[in-house]
Amino acid sequence: MINWYPGHMTKAMRMMEENLRLVDIVIYVLDARAPLSCINPNFESFIEKLPVIYAVNKAELGDKTRVSECIEYLSAPNRAAFTISATTSKSTAPILSAIKKLCGEKLEKYRKKGVRASIKCMVIGVPNTGKSTIINNLCGSAKTVTGNKAGVTRGKQWVRVNEWLEVLDTPGTLYPKLANQNIAARLAYLGSIKDEIPDTFELACSLTKELNAINPAIICERYKISECEGEECVAAIARARGFMLKGGGVDAERGAAALIDDLRRGRLGTITFDTVAEYK
Repeated sequence: MINWYPGHMTKAMRMMEENLRLVDIVIYVLDARAPLSCINPNFESFIEKLPVIYAVNKAELGDKTRVSECIEYLSAPNRAAFTISATTSKSTAPILSAIKKLCGEKLEKYRKKGVRASIKCMVIGVPNTGKSTIINNLCGSAKTVTGNKAGVTRGKQWVRVNEWLEVLDTPGTLYPKLANQNIAARLAYLGSIKDEIPDTFELACSLTKELNAINPAIICERYKISECEGEECVAAIARARGFMLKGGGVDAERGAAALIDDLRRGRLGTITFDTVAEYK
């Protein structure tokens, strides 16, 4: 069973709840490969009265059709949802436009009073979705700490974006009990759960089954192997990559790690695990 909720996340949730009283809007960062799995149900009661922008990040790695369906599902009154690729310069311009639209009344009120006040925005999401990268993109420079693994941001960071906007970067937070192990596995595939927590081989076996459910050709074409799944498939991947042990055995652990790394780096093509039907 995959479960990871270190102590700093409890502190982070408490800090976020306290600071929500200060903010005008929330940017909710999701990963395009599993956007709905990235939604933390513990956040919902915190943010229900605030305008929310769902920034579906790493769009270049997600399946366009499934992501579009998720965008439509997430869009609602006082909610905006769209895709971005935060590693691309100026790709966060739609976020600024959405903030101006959703907070337009407040900005106009400030303008009429001649007050130079800022819109305050909190950026939230599970680990490794690209929250800090989005903030750096908004600012046009590296003002926060980023990294391609879970748990890089550990405390809050207020960052000024421009004359009318400040954003609060927050640590990536999961929820205490990942009861749905399908969701837990998808978060683990993408590095939102520390790699030391799940068993790499078991995770890779699960991943082969999910990839085959999407399209068996994903694995077959990448590794030039026949259709298979589970332990047999991980072993076949290791064999195809030449990962052998002394004595002639197959190094399945290396094969498992290679499959997960290929997914994360986009070498398996554009993939989105979530479907709206699963969440309705």
